[in-house]
Amino acid sequence: MSRLDSFIARMQAQRDCLNFLKPAIDAIAGPLLEVGLGNGRTYDHLRELFPGRDIYVFERKVAAHPDCIPPDDRLFLGDADRTIEEAARRLGPTAALIHTDLGTGDHEANVAMGKWLGPALDRLAAPGGYVLANQSLAVSRWQRQPDPPGVPKDRYFLYRVR
Repeated sequence: MSRLDSFIARMQAQRDCLNFLKPAIDAIAGPLLEVGLGNGRTYDHLRELFPGRDIYVFERKVAAHPDCIPPDDRLFLGDADRTIEEAARRLGPTAALIHTDLGTGDHEANVAMGKWLGPALDRLAAPGGYVLANQSLAVSRWQRQPDPPGVPKDRYFLYRVR
């Protein structure tokens, strides 16, 4: 599979998972978290899916399309390890949905990041909430959910927080 085909498959899986989760997230109070703004496409999709919901975004350095930049009071700017810690102090375990697609092309670096990322995000996850990630994250109170229809196995990882 070419890198372009892989990217398209990842984006389709991401969109399909978010759309699949909409009814469940609508029934849960709490903010939504987008960990990694990138160019803002997923943030824009979340705004469209969940109008009126508080969406907090984490990004090292904003380089998104101007229409896809969150308000300053909803943006945690800086390295994820520091900003997730700051958000945990500010928001606590209240997030109905945490979406993360942080990573690089380096598999070993992504695995190493996942070891601290899951436990760090767990401090923000509300009981009964959901975590959607582009990589496997091992957190004891997160239960892996079946892939939504049409999403290839292990393309995206969907968890329910106990």
